[in-house]
This record gives sequence, structure tokens and C-alpha cells, in this order.
Amino acid sequence: MTNAATPARVRIFDTSLRDGEQSPGFTMSGAQKVLFAHALADLGVDVIEAGFPNSSPADFNAVQTIAREVRTTTIATLARCHPADIEACARSLQNAAAPRIHTFISTSPLHREHKLGMSKAQVIEHTIMGVELARRHVDDVEFSAEDALRTEREFLVEVFNAAVEAGARTLNVPDTVGYTTPAEIRALFEYLRANVRGGNDVVFSAHCHNDLGLAVANSLAAIEGGARQVECTINGIGERAGNAALEELVMAMKVRGAYYNVDTGIDTPKLLATSRLLSRITGIQVQRNKAIVGANAFAHESGIHQHGMLKNRDTYEIMHPQDVGWSDSQLVLGRHSGRAAVADRLRQLGYVLEDAQLDQVIAEAKALTQTQHVVSDRDLQRLVEGESFGPGWRIAALSLTDYGHRTRAHVDLSDPDGRHVIQSAEGDGPVAALFAALAQATGVDFELESYEVHSMGVGRDARGEANLSARIDDEVLAGQGTSRDVLEASAIAWLDIANRLLRDRKVLPRLAAVNG
Repeated sequence: MTNAATPARVRIFDTSLRDGEQSPGFTMSGAQKVLFAHALADLGVDVIEAGFPNSSPADFNAVQTIAREVRTTTIATLARCHPADIEACARSLQNAAAPRIHTFISTSPLHREHKLGMSKAQVIEHTIMGVELARRHVDDVEFSAEDALRTEREFLVEVFNAAVEAGARTLNVPDTVGYTTPAEIRALFEYLRANVRGGNDVVFSAHCHNDLGLAVANSLAAIEGGARQVECTINGIGERAGNAALEELVMAMKVRGAYYNVDTGIDTPKLLATSRLLSRITGIQVQRNKAIVGANAFAHESGIHQHGMLKNRDTYEIMHPQDVGWSDSQLVLGRHSGRAAVADRLRQLGYVLEDAQLDQVIAEAKALTQTQHVVSDRDLQRLVEGESFGPGWRIAALSLTDYGHRTRAHVDLSDPDGRHVIQSAEGDGPVAALFAALAQATGVDFELESYEVHSMGVGRDARGEANLSARIDDEVLAGQGTSRDVLEASAIAWLDIANRLLRDRKVLPRLAAVNG
């Protein structure tokens, strides 16, 4: 922690397009990488690591396009201390407004022996060659000592001394395998800053992996030790367990600004939109309880928490949801909600009820949570207006048949009036076919924003749970289903949303007249 009066600036180096994109499940097309690079620049990151140009022609072309189009931030490319890698970086960055070549070599005993087959002297020789060659092409050169946290301290100083003398402006200290702890990495940065020649004239950088779940904590500790650049990714994507999550790091520095006395140039209200863009591009959603950008990050269902929030939101929130892109906090009305939260939500909707009426609505709302996740505003309105909730569409039977590359789904449903409706549809896989058949049978269709299935329980008692979400008219509707069969659970979750939509369409005109 610094005691300076003016907050120090910490550079945000985003490697979502390099370290993040190369991890399983997160590969992006060239066009997607360019789109996301523009979003990162708009977010305000200082450095975008756009890729590893010598790894493939596609990566080279994507980097070249990003370098040409993104003009407001530094564009970095990665290279081993190999001439071919560095030359490819230089060619891809020819049109960049602010180019950086980021070159690296492994330094730990384990990597020297088993990965490189090099002596300490050879590692230093390659370091000098790589940095000097990169400096012939660009002024801004970053050097990384791969597996730095498992490298002998004295040798790490030797390597960094050589890199600084060869022209490196930024020295990166990667915890490549997520091995370190906060106290250890803080001490290492303090040691390096005190012992590397010219250490006051370069920027020390931290690149922490999350194998032990400590990437953000270690990055913050590195800042306490003097790091003034942190390398991170949106949503924490990256090799194995990922990297330090940009949104968590930035908000930790912002919320605890008085402690760290550092600042960044990130436009934090754009964090949520950037996170969601990455999820749409990769098709991989963040978990609901993910810090900052998860669906539950500013949602409260517990009656105790809701009561505190209604009195003073600071009781259970350490930041404003608007600061990271959410429109507001959510007091979710579910089975754990209390009387105060339901009464407050009804007042917001324009209803002031007598105690007996309120007790009845609360009881009916609690009963409703037995068949659906949450009670929406429209659900409350219907309960106040005395409308009963029918069973909606239900599954009587379903079956699927695979043939070739297609699947046919056959569904037998019971409609809200108890009549049977039978429908079949085809799709590219069982889920697509199933949802198509449900849409045709019910006359309801919507585009899913997320779809997740997982197991509940173990052994013979295990059940599948499906969670869906769909965005309709700027509102996110969630559906849940459980069954011993995951496809039946998926169908139940889909119908959960469909039934909600059908009820809303039925009563909206009458509610508009009542509240007019």
C-alpha cells in the first residue's frame, strides 16, 4: 500500500484476446476478436494484447486488423524470444498507433531443464537477443520471465537486469501456474524493485493465474508491492482456471481506493456490457454468483438482507450497481423473502394493502414459489387483482429420435384447459428439436440468452436441473426445471418461461386500465 497523497495510476493490460482466447472453449473468429478489441478500447484499457501473430495466419490477420482499426490504446502482441516470432509481431503491428511487442522466455529451473534445455547463461543470452530485436521495431517493449514465481530470486534479478539494459520498458512477473500467495508475491515485487538496476525507470507488471483461486488477491498484493501494471481478462477467462478477472480487480481498487491509493482509467459503468459481449461471442456464460457481473451480484432474496436494504442499501452492498453497468439492485421475491420486501414492492407498484390483504398476497406468493423461481411484479399485480394461477402448459410425455445429423422431438402437452396437444419438430440436436416442438405446440417462441444443465444429488437420487433465461423487451425471464431426465428438465424450464409470457399477455391490457 502506498501513502502518497495522489493515487498512483495502475495500467490495465487486457489479455482476453491472447491468453483468454487460446483457452479451451473461448476461441474467437477474427471478426469477433476485432469486435471485442473495440469494446476493450471503449472500456478504457491501457493495453490490449491482441494475439500471438506467429501462431497462425488467422491470428496474424486479426492482430493486423485490430492494429489498424483500434487507435486509442496500445496494441501488444506476444512473441517468444525467437526471431521469427518477433518479426511476425513487427509486421502485424506496422499500422498500429501505439505498438508494443511483448516477448518472453521461461526462467524457472523446472522450465529451463524440461522445457527449454537451456542453461542460465543461455536464457540471459536469448533474453537480450529478443528484447534488442524487438526494440529495433518498436520503442515499447515488454519482457516476461515465464514461471517467474518459481524462479530463483537472484537469477530473476539477473534476467531483468539484462532485459532493462537491452531496452525493455515493462517487466512482467507472471505467476504462470497460479502457485503463489499474496504475501509471497508482494515480497517478491518489493525485492525486485529494490534490486533490479534501473527499476525506477521501468513499469513492473503482474500476470496471475487462478489455479488456487488467488489470481485477483495476488494481483492486488503485487500492486501493494509496487506493480503498476496488472495483466487480466474479462470474466477471468484464460488457460486452465483462468486469469485475474479485470472487473474484480478494477472494482477492488475503486471500492478500496482509500486503502490501495491507486486508480485506473477504466470506465466502470461499461463493465457489465463488456462482460456480456464476451459471453455472447464465446457462448459461455458467467456463473450467477460471479462477482461484479454475475446475475446475483446485486440481487437479494433473503428476508433479513432485504429488510436491511430497504432501510439503507449500504447494509448489504459495498458498491452501487450503476457503477458497473447494472440499472439497479434487485430485491428478488422468492421463498426466502420476508414481509417487508413484499410490502415495499407492492407500494412501488401503487398498492397499499390492509394487513389481512397483505398476508393473503404473501401466502399466495409463497405458494407460487413452489412452482417457479421468483415472483415477478406482474405476478404480484395478478395476485392483488384476485386472479388465480392455473396450471399452465405441462408435459405429459416426450420422446426423441436421432437420424443422421438431425433429431426429431415428439411432445405431448396438456394445455391450460387440460386438453392434450401433440407436436413434432426437427432440429440440429435434441435440445434444438425439443424447444422447436414446444414452440410450435404452445404458440410461444423466444430467444434464449442462457441455457445450463447440471446434476443435483448423487447416485440413484441424482436429478437433472435446467436453468434457462430469455430477454424479452429488456426484461430477463428465468425458468427452472428438475427431473431425472435432463431433457425433460429442460422442457419444464422452457415451459416455465412460456407460461409466464402467456399469463403476461393475457392480463396486461386489464392491468393497464386498472393502473391508468
